[in-house]
Amino acid sequence: MADYLEVWSDGRQRLVPLEGERATIGRSDTNDLVLPDERVSRVHAEFEKVAGEWVLRDLGSRNGTFIDGERVLSSRPVRPGQEIRLGETTLFVRREGGTAPRDATVADETAPELTPREREVLLALCRPAFSGSPFTEPASVRDIASELVVSEAAVKQHLAHLYDKFGLYDEGESRRVRLANEAIRRGAVSIADLRGGEAAR
Repeated sequence: MADYLEVWSDGRQRLVPLEGERATIGRSDTNDLVLPDERVSRVHAEFEKVAGEWVLRDLGSRNGTFIDGERVLSSRPVRPGQEIRLGETTLFVRREGGTAPRDATVADETAPELTPREREVLLALCRPAFSGSPFTEPASVRDIASELVVSEAAVKQHLAHLYDKFGLYDEGESRRVRLANEAIRRGAVSIADLRGGEAAR
């Protein structure tokens, strides 16, 4: 059963085999997976296979390594389908031919149908990721409400609908992170839209 990485950068996807017992990731050409991302350190993180499963270790990176929105402080097991974030690059471990999480994400590759207001909420949510500052998080409910000149209750209602449409049913702060990444990954919001909106502000 082959493992590989689904790598999303600048709105494009590529698949990279995850082979051997260890694989390093970073900006330097000496890494097994080279990421031309200015917010990724030269040698940023590494995958290590332990008892048949992958463990992700941060190697003292400047901007951190995140799994499902939570920072990896040393090392942490990573399951197929979990979202890994390094700089502006998103990764998913995939296992060929196996596991329900992979099947579920493949079934939902296209973006759901959105109302104009839901799309505006997504744009406001995702915009901070392209502000250029380190440790960017999606916009808060308060920030979105302020940008769109609506109440926080209205934003929460739109976000609840968006979580349902994108199949994000678990609770927690990291759900906003996953929604932002899913919106970009599945084409509901494009990087050009976000950069265009930032230039217009």
